[in-house]
Amino acid sequence: MPARYAPILFSALLSAIMVIVVSAYVLLINQGLHAGFLSQWLISAAKTWPIAFPTVALVAPPVRRLVATLTAPAI
Repeated sequence: MPARYAPILFSALLSAIMVIVVSAYVLLINQGLHAGFLSQWLISAAKTWPIAFPTVALVAPPVRRLVATLTAPAI
């Protein structure tokens, strides 16, 4: 994959990982581990990821700039 797609790949992977972890956690604390947990978890993650992906894609660049502003370069 060409390097120019790195920001899109970063956003896709980060959002997917976050959605998978957070949706599992929320489902687990709200409903506990049950027979339909896996299918409900996958459905929840699939419904949530289309919101998370563009959010990460839009928010990551300004957050990177803010972090660069708030931190000192290594000496």
